[in-house]
Amino acid sequence: MGHFVHDRGICESTAVGDGTRIWAFAHVLPGAVIGRDCNVCDHVFVENDVVVGDRVTIKCGVQLWDGVRLADDVFVGPNATFTNDPFPRSRVHPGTFSTTVVGPGASLGAGCVVLPGVTIGRRAMVGAGAVVTKDVPPNAVVVGNPARIVGYVDAGGADGSAAAAVDGLPVSRVPGVDVVRMTRADDLRGSLVAANFGSDLPFVPQRFFTVFGVPSTDVRGAHAHRECHQLLVCVQGSVNAVVDDGRQRQEFVLDRPETGLHMAPMIWGTQYRYTADAVLLVLASHPYDADDYIRDHDQFLAEVDLRAGADT
Repeated sequence: MGHFVHDRGICESTAVGDGTRIWAFAHVLPGAVIGRDCNVCDHVFVENDVVVGDRVTIKCGVQLWDGVRLADDVFVGPNATFTNDPFPRSRVHPGTFSTTVVGPGASLGAGCVVLPGVTIGRRAMVGAGAVVTKDVPPNAVVVGNPARIVGYVDAGGADGSAAAAVDGLPVSRVPGVDVVRMTRADDLRGSLVAANFGSDLPFVPQRFFTVFGVPSTDVRGAHAHRECHQLLVCVQGSVNAVVDDGRQRQEFVLDRPETGLHMAPMIWGTQYRYTADAVLLVLASHPYDADDYIRDHDQFLAEVDLRAGADT
């Protein structure tokens, strides 16, 4: 089938996939690699050391400099700006240019700026005009200058599920995740929350840790466990928790010390939007084991698929 180049476009590369369209006043240099069914719009410039996956849309006014890597199904909005040299000087070139990676299915809004060496995760969403100075986690929604996380794609909003279980607890739509209510007592002397390890909790804890003093813009967690269960309880302040089983995603607000969020093994958990006074208590079913952690989301998805295949 081949690819299409407008009669006012220039494509010097021979590594262009079938069905790709390169429009007027676009210029693709010889070393670039562009996949199948891409749409390279007017006034796009693609340098030599650039790799573009399949079904990528690159809107007008975008320049892809050496070191840019766009995975499959990426959307790059009009006039989005990539950079590849953290200390640019005229006629002074670094030995190597920084590699900037945009993961599968991610979208970059119009006029955003992406600094050198940044990785934007799978299906992340960068808002229009945002300035991305740090890596963006998979599925995160970032806006502003510098870009900050304001939500997660398909998480259902910061209020969790609209449905409610008995006693008003949010319903989890993610298998392996549930909300636990513990006993709370309030009187003139103050308040108390209690739970029996053997009967009131979904597992018997062997370890605990607390997270506090986190700036509200920072993200914690962003990992899964292969064997360990966790129960997250915000004993003071408020924390937003996003859970992901590799198929579905949901966001919960933890803001009551009598409510815990139980995460079974193989649930990817992320916490963000810590209030300044937040104290997050985490109970764990196993002692600390570095090998139990999965810290790369792509690896997590691969292991989810592997387990699903083993179960069929």
